[in-house]
Amino acid sequence: MVYNNFPWPEDPGETKTARVEAAAQAVLDARENHPGSTLADLYDPLTMPPDLAEAHAALDRAVDRCYRSQPFPDDRRRVEFLFAMWERMTVLFNSTQKKPRRKRKG
Repeated sequence: MVYNNFPWPEDPGETKTARVEAAAQAVLDARENHPGSTLADLYDPLTMPPDLAEAHAALDRAVDRCYRSQPFPDDRRRVEFLFAMWERMTVLFNSTQKKPRRKRKG
């Protein structure tokens, strides 16, 4: 799953943000451990290097903690939570937008 399609929590705090940054750097570092591999090689689900898989799992856990303190039991619940958050934010956004006035004919 890709989180950048969803709204980021309003204020996860400096500690949680720093953990996400460190985990993201660990993903980049793990990629560097495999200089001869393309992104297609690295992200093939059947052959992903174990260090990269673990770095991504750690990043996912760090990002999850920014959204809520309890871990998500599975991807379905994570997606449901994220869509609900997105829905709440877009409803608020749409309700604050002024509707354009129509010009009268005549």
